[in-house]
Amino acid sequence: MNTIAIMGPHGVFYKDEPIKELHRALELQGFQLIYPTNSTDLLKLIEHNPRICGVVFDWDEYSLDLCSEINLLNEDLPLYAFINTHSSLNVSVNEMRMALWFFEYALSAADDIALRIRQYTDEYLDTITPPLTKALFTYVKEGKYTFCTPGHMAGTAYQKSPVGCLFYDFFGGNTLKADVSISVTELGSLLDHTGPHLEAEEYIARTFGAEQSYMVTNGTSTSNKIVGMYAAPSGSTILVDRNCHKSLTHLLMMTNLVPIWLKPTRNALGILGGIPQREFTRENIEKKVAETPNAQWPVHAVITNSTYDGLLYNTDFIKKTLDVPSIHFDSAWVPYTNFHPIYQGKSGMSGDRVQGKIIYETQSTHKLLAAFSQASLIHIKGDYDEDTFNEAYMMHTTTSPSYPLVASIETAAAMLRGNTGKRLINRSVERALHFRREVQRLREESEDWFFDIWQPDHVDEAECWPIAPGEEDWHGFRDADADHMYLDPIKVTILTPGMSELGEMADEGIPAALVAKFLDERGVVVEKTGPYNLLFLFSIGIDKTKALSLLRGLTEFKRSYDLNLRVKNMLPDLYAEDPDFYRNMRIQTLAQGIHKLIKQHNLPDLMLRAFDVLPEMRMTPHEAYQQQVKGNVETVEIEELLGRVSANMILPYPPGVPVVMPGEVITKESRAVLDFLLMLCSVGEHYPGFETDIHGAKLGEDGVYRVRVLKEA
Repeated sequence: MNTIAIMGPHGVFYKDEPIKELHRALELQGFQLIYPTNSTDLLKLIEHNPRICGVVFDWDEYSLDLCSEINLLNEDLPLYAFINTHSSLNVSVNEMRMALWFFEYALSAADDIALRIRQYTDEYLDTITPPLTKALFTYVKEGKYTFCTPGHMAGTAYQKSPVGCLFYDFFGGNTLKADVSISVTELGSLLDHTGPHLEAEEYIARTFGAEQSYMVTNGTSTSNKIVGMYAAPSGSTILVDRNCHKSLTHLLMMTNLVPIWLKPTRNALGILGGIPQREFTRENIEKKVAETPNAQWPVHAVITNSTYDGLLYNTDFIKKTLDVPSIHFDSAWVPYTNFHPIYQGKSGMSGDRVQGKIIYETQSTHKLLAAFSQASLIHIKGDYDEDTFNEAYMMHTTTSPSYPLVASIETAAAMLRGNTGKRLINRSVERALHFRREVQRLREESEDWFFDIWQPDHVDEAECWPIAPGEEDWHGFRDADADHMYLDPIKVTILTPGMSELGEMADEGIPAALVAKFLDERGVVVEKTGPYNLLFLFSIGIDKTKALSLLRGLTEFKRSYDLNLRVKNMLPDLYAEDPDFYRNMRIQTLAQGIHKLIKQHNLPDLMLRAFDVLPEMRMTPHEAYQQQVKGNVETVEIEELLGRVSANMILPYPPGVPVVMPGEVITKESRAVLDFLLMLCSVGEHYPGFETDIHGAKLGEDGVYRVRVLKEA
């Protein structure tokens, strides 16, 4: 980060010569110099080039107006104004808080000014670098000889082996030098929350609007378990969103808790609409407690916010309505809600404390922010026992954490601070809106068909669109609550032809799995594929190149589909799955074959019924797992699941939501759950390469799915 922009002066001799001298002096200090032609170019340059570390400009020509505009982009960026004897300095006390320094035009002063610019640049870099990351950088620069773990000793061991050298060259020296032992005392302790680690947690809490934050190096799966282990004592009852991540099911298997399920709605497309408001009322919870064996009044609740498809709750309503001591928002997919006004009131850390309650929010810092995989955060508002919570934290946290991973969590937070962070998130929102409009435009211009987007008819402004009741039917939720659920604009769901939002099946259709395979073979990976919808995440790392590649992929699919190309030519990887089966098949034949199968099973109605009546809980997930540990399990074909106690959770992708929990039984009343699973299995049976990934079920070489159930007495 050694680039400085110089603006003006323009054609004034007594000013030009000192600037030429400064140019030479700054080059000797290692700076790269660039010369924007006007202030518009300069602002665009700063906006799109974060490596710029300072701006030199002529005060008489640009003055405070330019400073204010730069400050809106980056309030920490050093600004160097050159003045002369007659320059007017109308600078207020507030404006003097800018990173603004003044120098006079003078010959032979360049070396001194360049040294000062180097000093102020170093201060700028020090200011924007968060505490733990700064300490880690310093430690690596010191190059100490350690006689502790890890054994590769800052990468030295790798350079003693041919394959090790390949590894070292790929990842680079600094990455390996930063992979240090917990024995390095100057970095503090992640487990004891001391030193730079403590400073980092305090820094992160301030950034995300929390009272306390914890960095977790094993992903939000672990964060969820940490919160649950602290918040719910053994034998207690908790409320759990049925649209929960499987880590919450694993928590229930680990701890002796009685779950009461909060049941979300679902539309015909298979998109989860969140838990309706009626589920949160005291009257409804009293009814659920009475109906659940061994249940007591719940001590804790877990809500998935946002849903996989990008629906956010009005969290203020949940905090005020839900009568439990602690509420945990699993916000793995939305770590950015504190940094854009459209998300106000829609996150766990929104607003002030809630009297008598503890609010937790877990976030996957790596999912849509710039942190390494497995990076996660726990945020807390409210009074809690820090020592006991830390015991739960240490139960799930390694004593040998990855320091580069921890630093990436802190850096992801640092990137979001101030105006630069707001601009980063705003750019992500704007890019998603632009993409949405482009798809709408192409659809309007197409003579026959094109892809659609799951969104309101007009998406002009940056906002979270309400899933509102009434005449609006774009979202497909017939019984939506007012001011309850909102669609996040950066979660873009593309719809393929074949099914309407209300579940009406067309005579012809294009199952989304075909489009996903086509895009994948062209280097575009889909986040989630439903029957007739595809989810794409417009995170801060998405640029115009990636967005245009996706748009190009969609138009190429339409062109290839309309030409009715052979599967062999259009989807060579799929063809390789079973060349005999696909040898002469064309893409339209394949699409209509799968569509006909889906229509035959009446998928929209089947999905709604499958998630309407839950299987019966015969024992808690913890009790079921204990039976599994004792070996009281057997394997049966999935068709035989009716009436048997499931030993595992069964979770098909899509939609990535558990349909059967450990200890549950599919009864005649919930038979639609099994029919839904069998329908998913049948697609793969008829069409090679379209097998469904079902967690908790194993697909044998004979093409049969098998599940583990408890042995019958």
